[in-house]
This record gives sequence, structure tokens and C-alpha cells, in this order.
Amino acid sequence: MHAWLCENPTGVEALTWKEVPTPQPGPGEVLIEIKAASLNFPDLLIVQNKYQMKPALPFVPGSEYAGTVQAIGEGVTHLKMGQNVACLSGTGGFGTHTLAPAKLCMPLPEHFPATDAAAFIMTYATSHHALVDRAALKAGETVLVLGAAGGVGTAAIQIAKAVGAKVIAAASTDEKCALCKELGADAVINYSTENLREALKTLTAGQGPDVVYDPVGGDIAEPAFRSIAWRGRYLIVGFAGGPIPALPLNLPLLKGASLVGVFWGDFAKREPQANANMMRTLADWYAQGKVKPVIDRTLPMSELKAAYALMGTRSVKGKLVMVN
Repeated sequence: MHAWLCENPTGVEALTWKEVPTPQPGPGEVLIEIKAASLNFPDLLIVQNKYQMKPALPFVPGSEYAGTVQAIGEGVTHLKMGQNVACLSGTGGFGTHTLAPAKLCMPLPEHFPATDAAAFIMTYATSHHALVDRAALKAGETVLVLGAAGGVGTAAIQIAKAVGAKVIAAASTDEKCALCKELGADAVINYSTENLREALKTLTAGQGPDVVYDPVGGDIAEPAFRSIAWRGRYLIVGFAGGPIPALPLNLPLLKGASLVGVFWGDFAKREPQANANMMRTLADWYAQGKVKPVIDRTLPMSELKAAYALMGTRSVKGKLVMVN
């Protein structure tokens, strides 16, 4: 097999494409022939030694992928040879094969292509856990989605609409805003050219959004929180914008509002049955056409470094997917 090895986590430039022995699965593992793997923000952090998980060296980055089961380890009963699966294991995806914990593999129904499956788990699980579980979003409520044209943002728009909510999508360019409208957003705000607070006041008749979905952080967090509705829920999803913001704690007091942490990875570990139920719901929604990953483009696995460079430009809409 071949894989992109990170032998020194100093950045993308240190990754090397190498031939390595194809491993055999141990107890509870499966060997997957990788068809597609998506690029996520943690995949950038992990090769820079900036992610909370620091795997032993050398390692193969690539947190999320889809492919076909080629070999099965002892004790694995719910998967079979030749079965198509998707997996989010944190590492291993940027290669031709990988070993994966069988319990983390999502069996794929028919008509679920690998390119979509490789871009599905992280963004849709995060957004469903955030909006439905943590925010208890209800039909008729208004959601502000920040960074709405990115991977989790596009998933959040679709999930909020599936629940019956009104969606205000905020993004940094007119082109990204147009994509959000195509995905079903009821209104859009270009926060590079518009005043976020004034736009929200106009769009919500002065009430503010009931839920704010924030994977961006940075300078946009405080004005977004200052705009939130009474009893609003502010979902802390991530900090793709760079700095981790510090909010004055009188703001949640004055708004009767909640700051709600979203950590889907730990939810999946601590509440596996609830997570499995959620993934079944999402698979059903995919089959019904309610959700579908937005793929900016697919690239050959050999062009991984070019994909990382594209991610760094912040021009990507939806997800980048590497294919074998």
C-alpha cells in the first residue's frame, strides 16, 4: 500500500508519499481499501502539531474516509468482506488502505457513493448534534449559521431546514452567499461588506436569532452574540477564523442566553447508542434527499498538498475530497 506519512509534524510540506507494508487487522479491526477521503480543518492542525490529539510518529493523516472492507479482524461480526463503509477514525485516510476500528465504521446503504460518504460523518454528525441535541432546535425558530459555506456550515443549513427552522446564512463573499441560498437558506449576510448586527436586526424584526451556529470564532463572535434573541443558544463549534474569542459574561446574563459547547467526538464516545441512532437518522435523510454533502471538488490522492493549499486560501465551498 501507499500513504502520505507524517514523520515530523512541522506542516504540510513535511508529508511524504511512501510505500509501506499493508497491515493485517487485529481484534476489533478491519482493513479498508480507501476509495475517497475528505479534508477537514483538524487534518491541517494535526500535521502542524496543533491538534488536541497527537498520534505517535510516524502517522498517516486523514480523519475521514470511505471504502471497501478487505479483511476482518477477530470479533468483528457486524461487517463483512466487500462491504462499503465510511469511517472517521482521526488518522489513516490519506492512503490506499488503512486499519480502522470496526466500531467506528458506518455501513453504507446502496446508492451512497464514496465521495459523498467520505464527506459526511464529521460535518453532518457535528451539525446534527449541535442543532438538534445541544440547541434543541424547533420548527419555526431562526438559526444564524456563521461560516455558512464551509463543510459544517453547509451541513448546518440543510439540517436546520430539515427540522423546519428559518436559516440566516452568513459568509464572507457574494459567491458563498449564493451557494447558501441554493442550499435553502432563507436569507444571507455577507459579513465582509455588511454590518452583521444591523442586518440581523432587519432580518429578524429586532428579535435576533434563536440559535447561533459558530464554527468560526474570532472577531465575529461578539457581535453575533450581542444580536442573539432572548433565551437564545450560542453553539460553540470551532475556531476556523483563528483567535478564540473572549465574551463578556454579562452578555449571556442580559440576554437570558446560553453558551453551549459542541464536542461531537466525545459525544460519540460517551453516548455511543445515541450517536448510532443519530447516524441512522442522517443516513435516512440522505436517502430521502434532505441532506447531501457539498463537494467543492475532487482531487487525486497524489495531489494532497495542493488540496491543503486550497484549504488555506479559504476559498473552498463545502468539502475537498481526495480519491484513489
